[in-house]
Amino acid sequence: SRLRSSLNDPLESLQRANFKGQLASVIASLAEREQMVMSLYYNEELNLKEIGHVLEISESRVSQIHSKALKNIRAQMQDWMG
Repeated sequence: SRLRSSLNDPLESLQRANFKGQLASVIASLAEREQMVMSLYYNEELNLKEIGHVLEISESRVSQIHSKALKNIRAQMQDWMG
């Protein structure tokens, strides 16, 4: 099982924990609105239209914010992503 393999490979578990910690740090460094969009999209599983309604902005603006946040995350996580 996957759990057993990660228990057998402490280095992999440590790397995964480090990755998650770095990702959390990067997300925390995003602008407040970017953090909100990411949280609503990935944690609350709202779609762009629903997020727009919550934040009182257009769906296209939500899409722009989401894209910008992903670009920032990818840029800052480049070392982890190869």
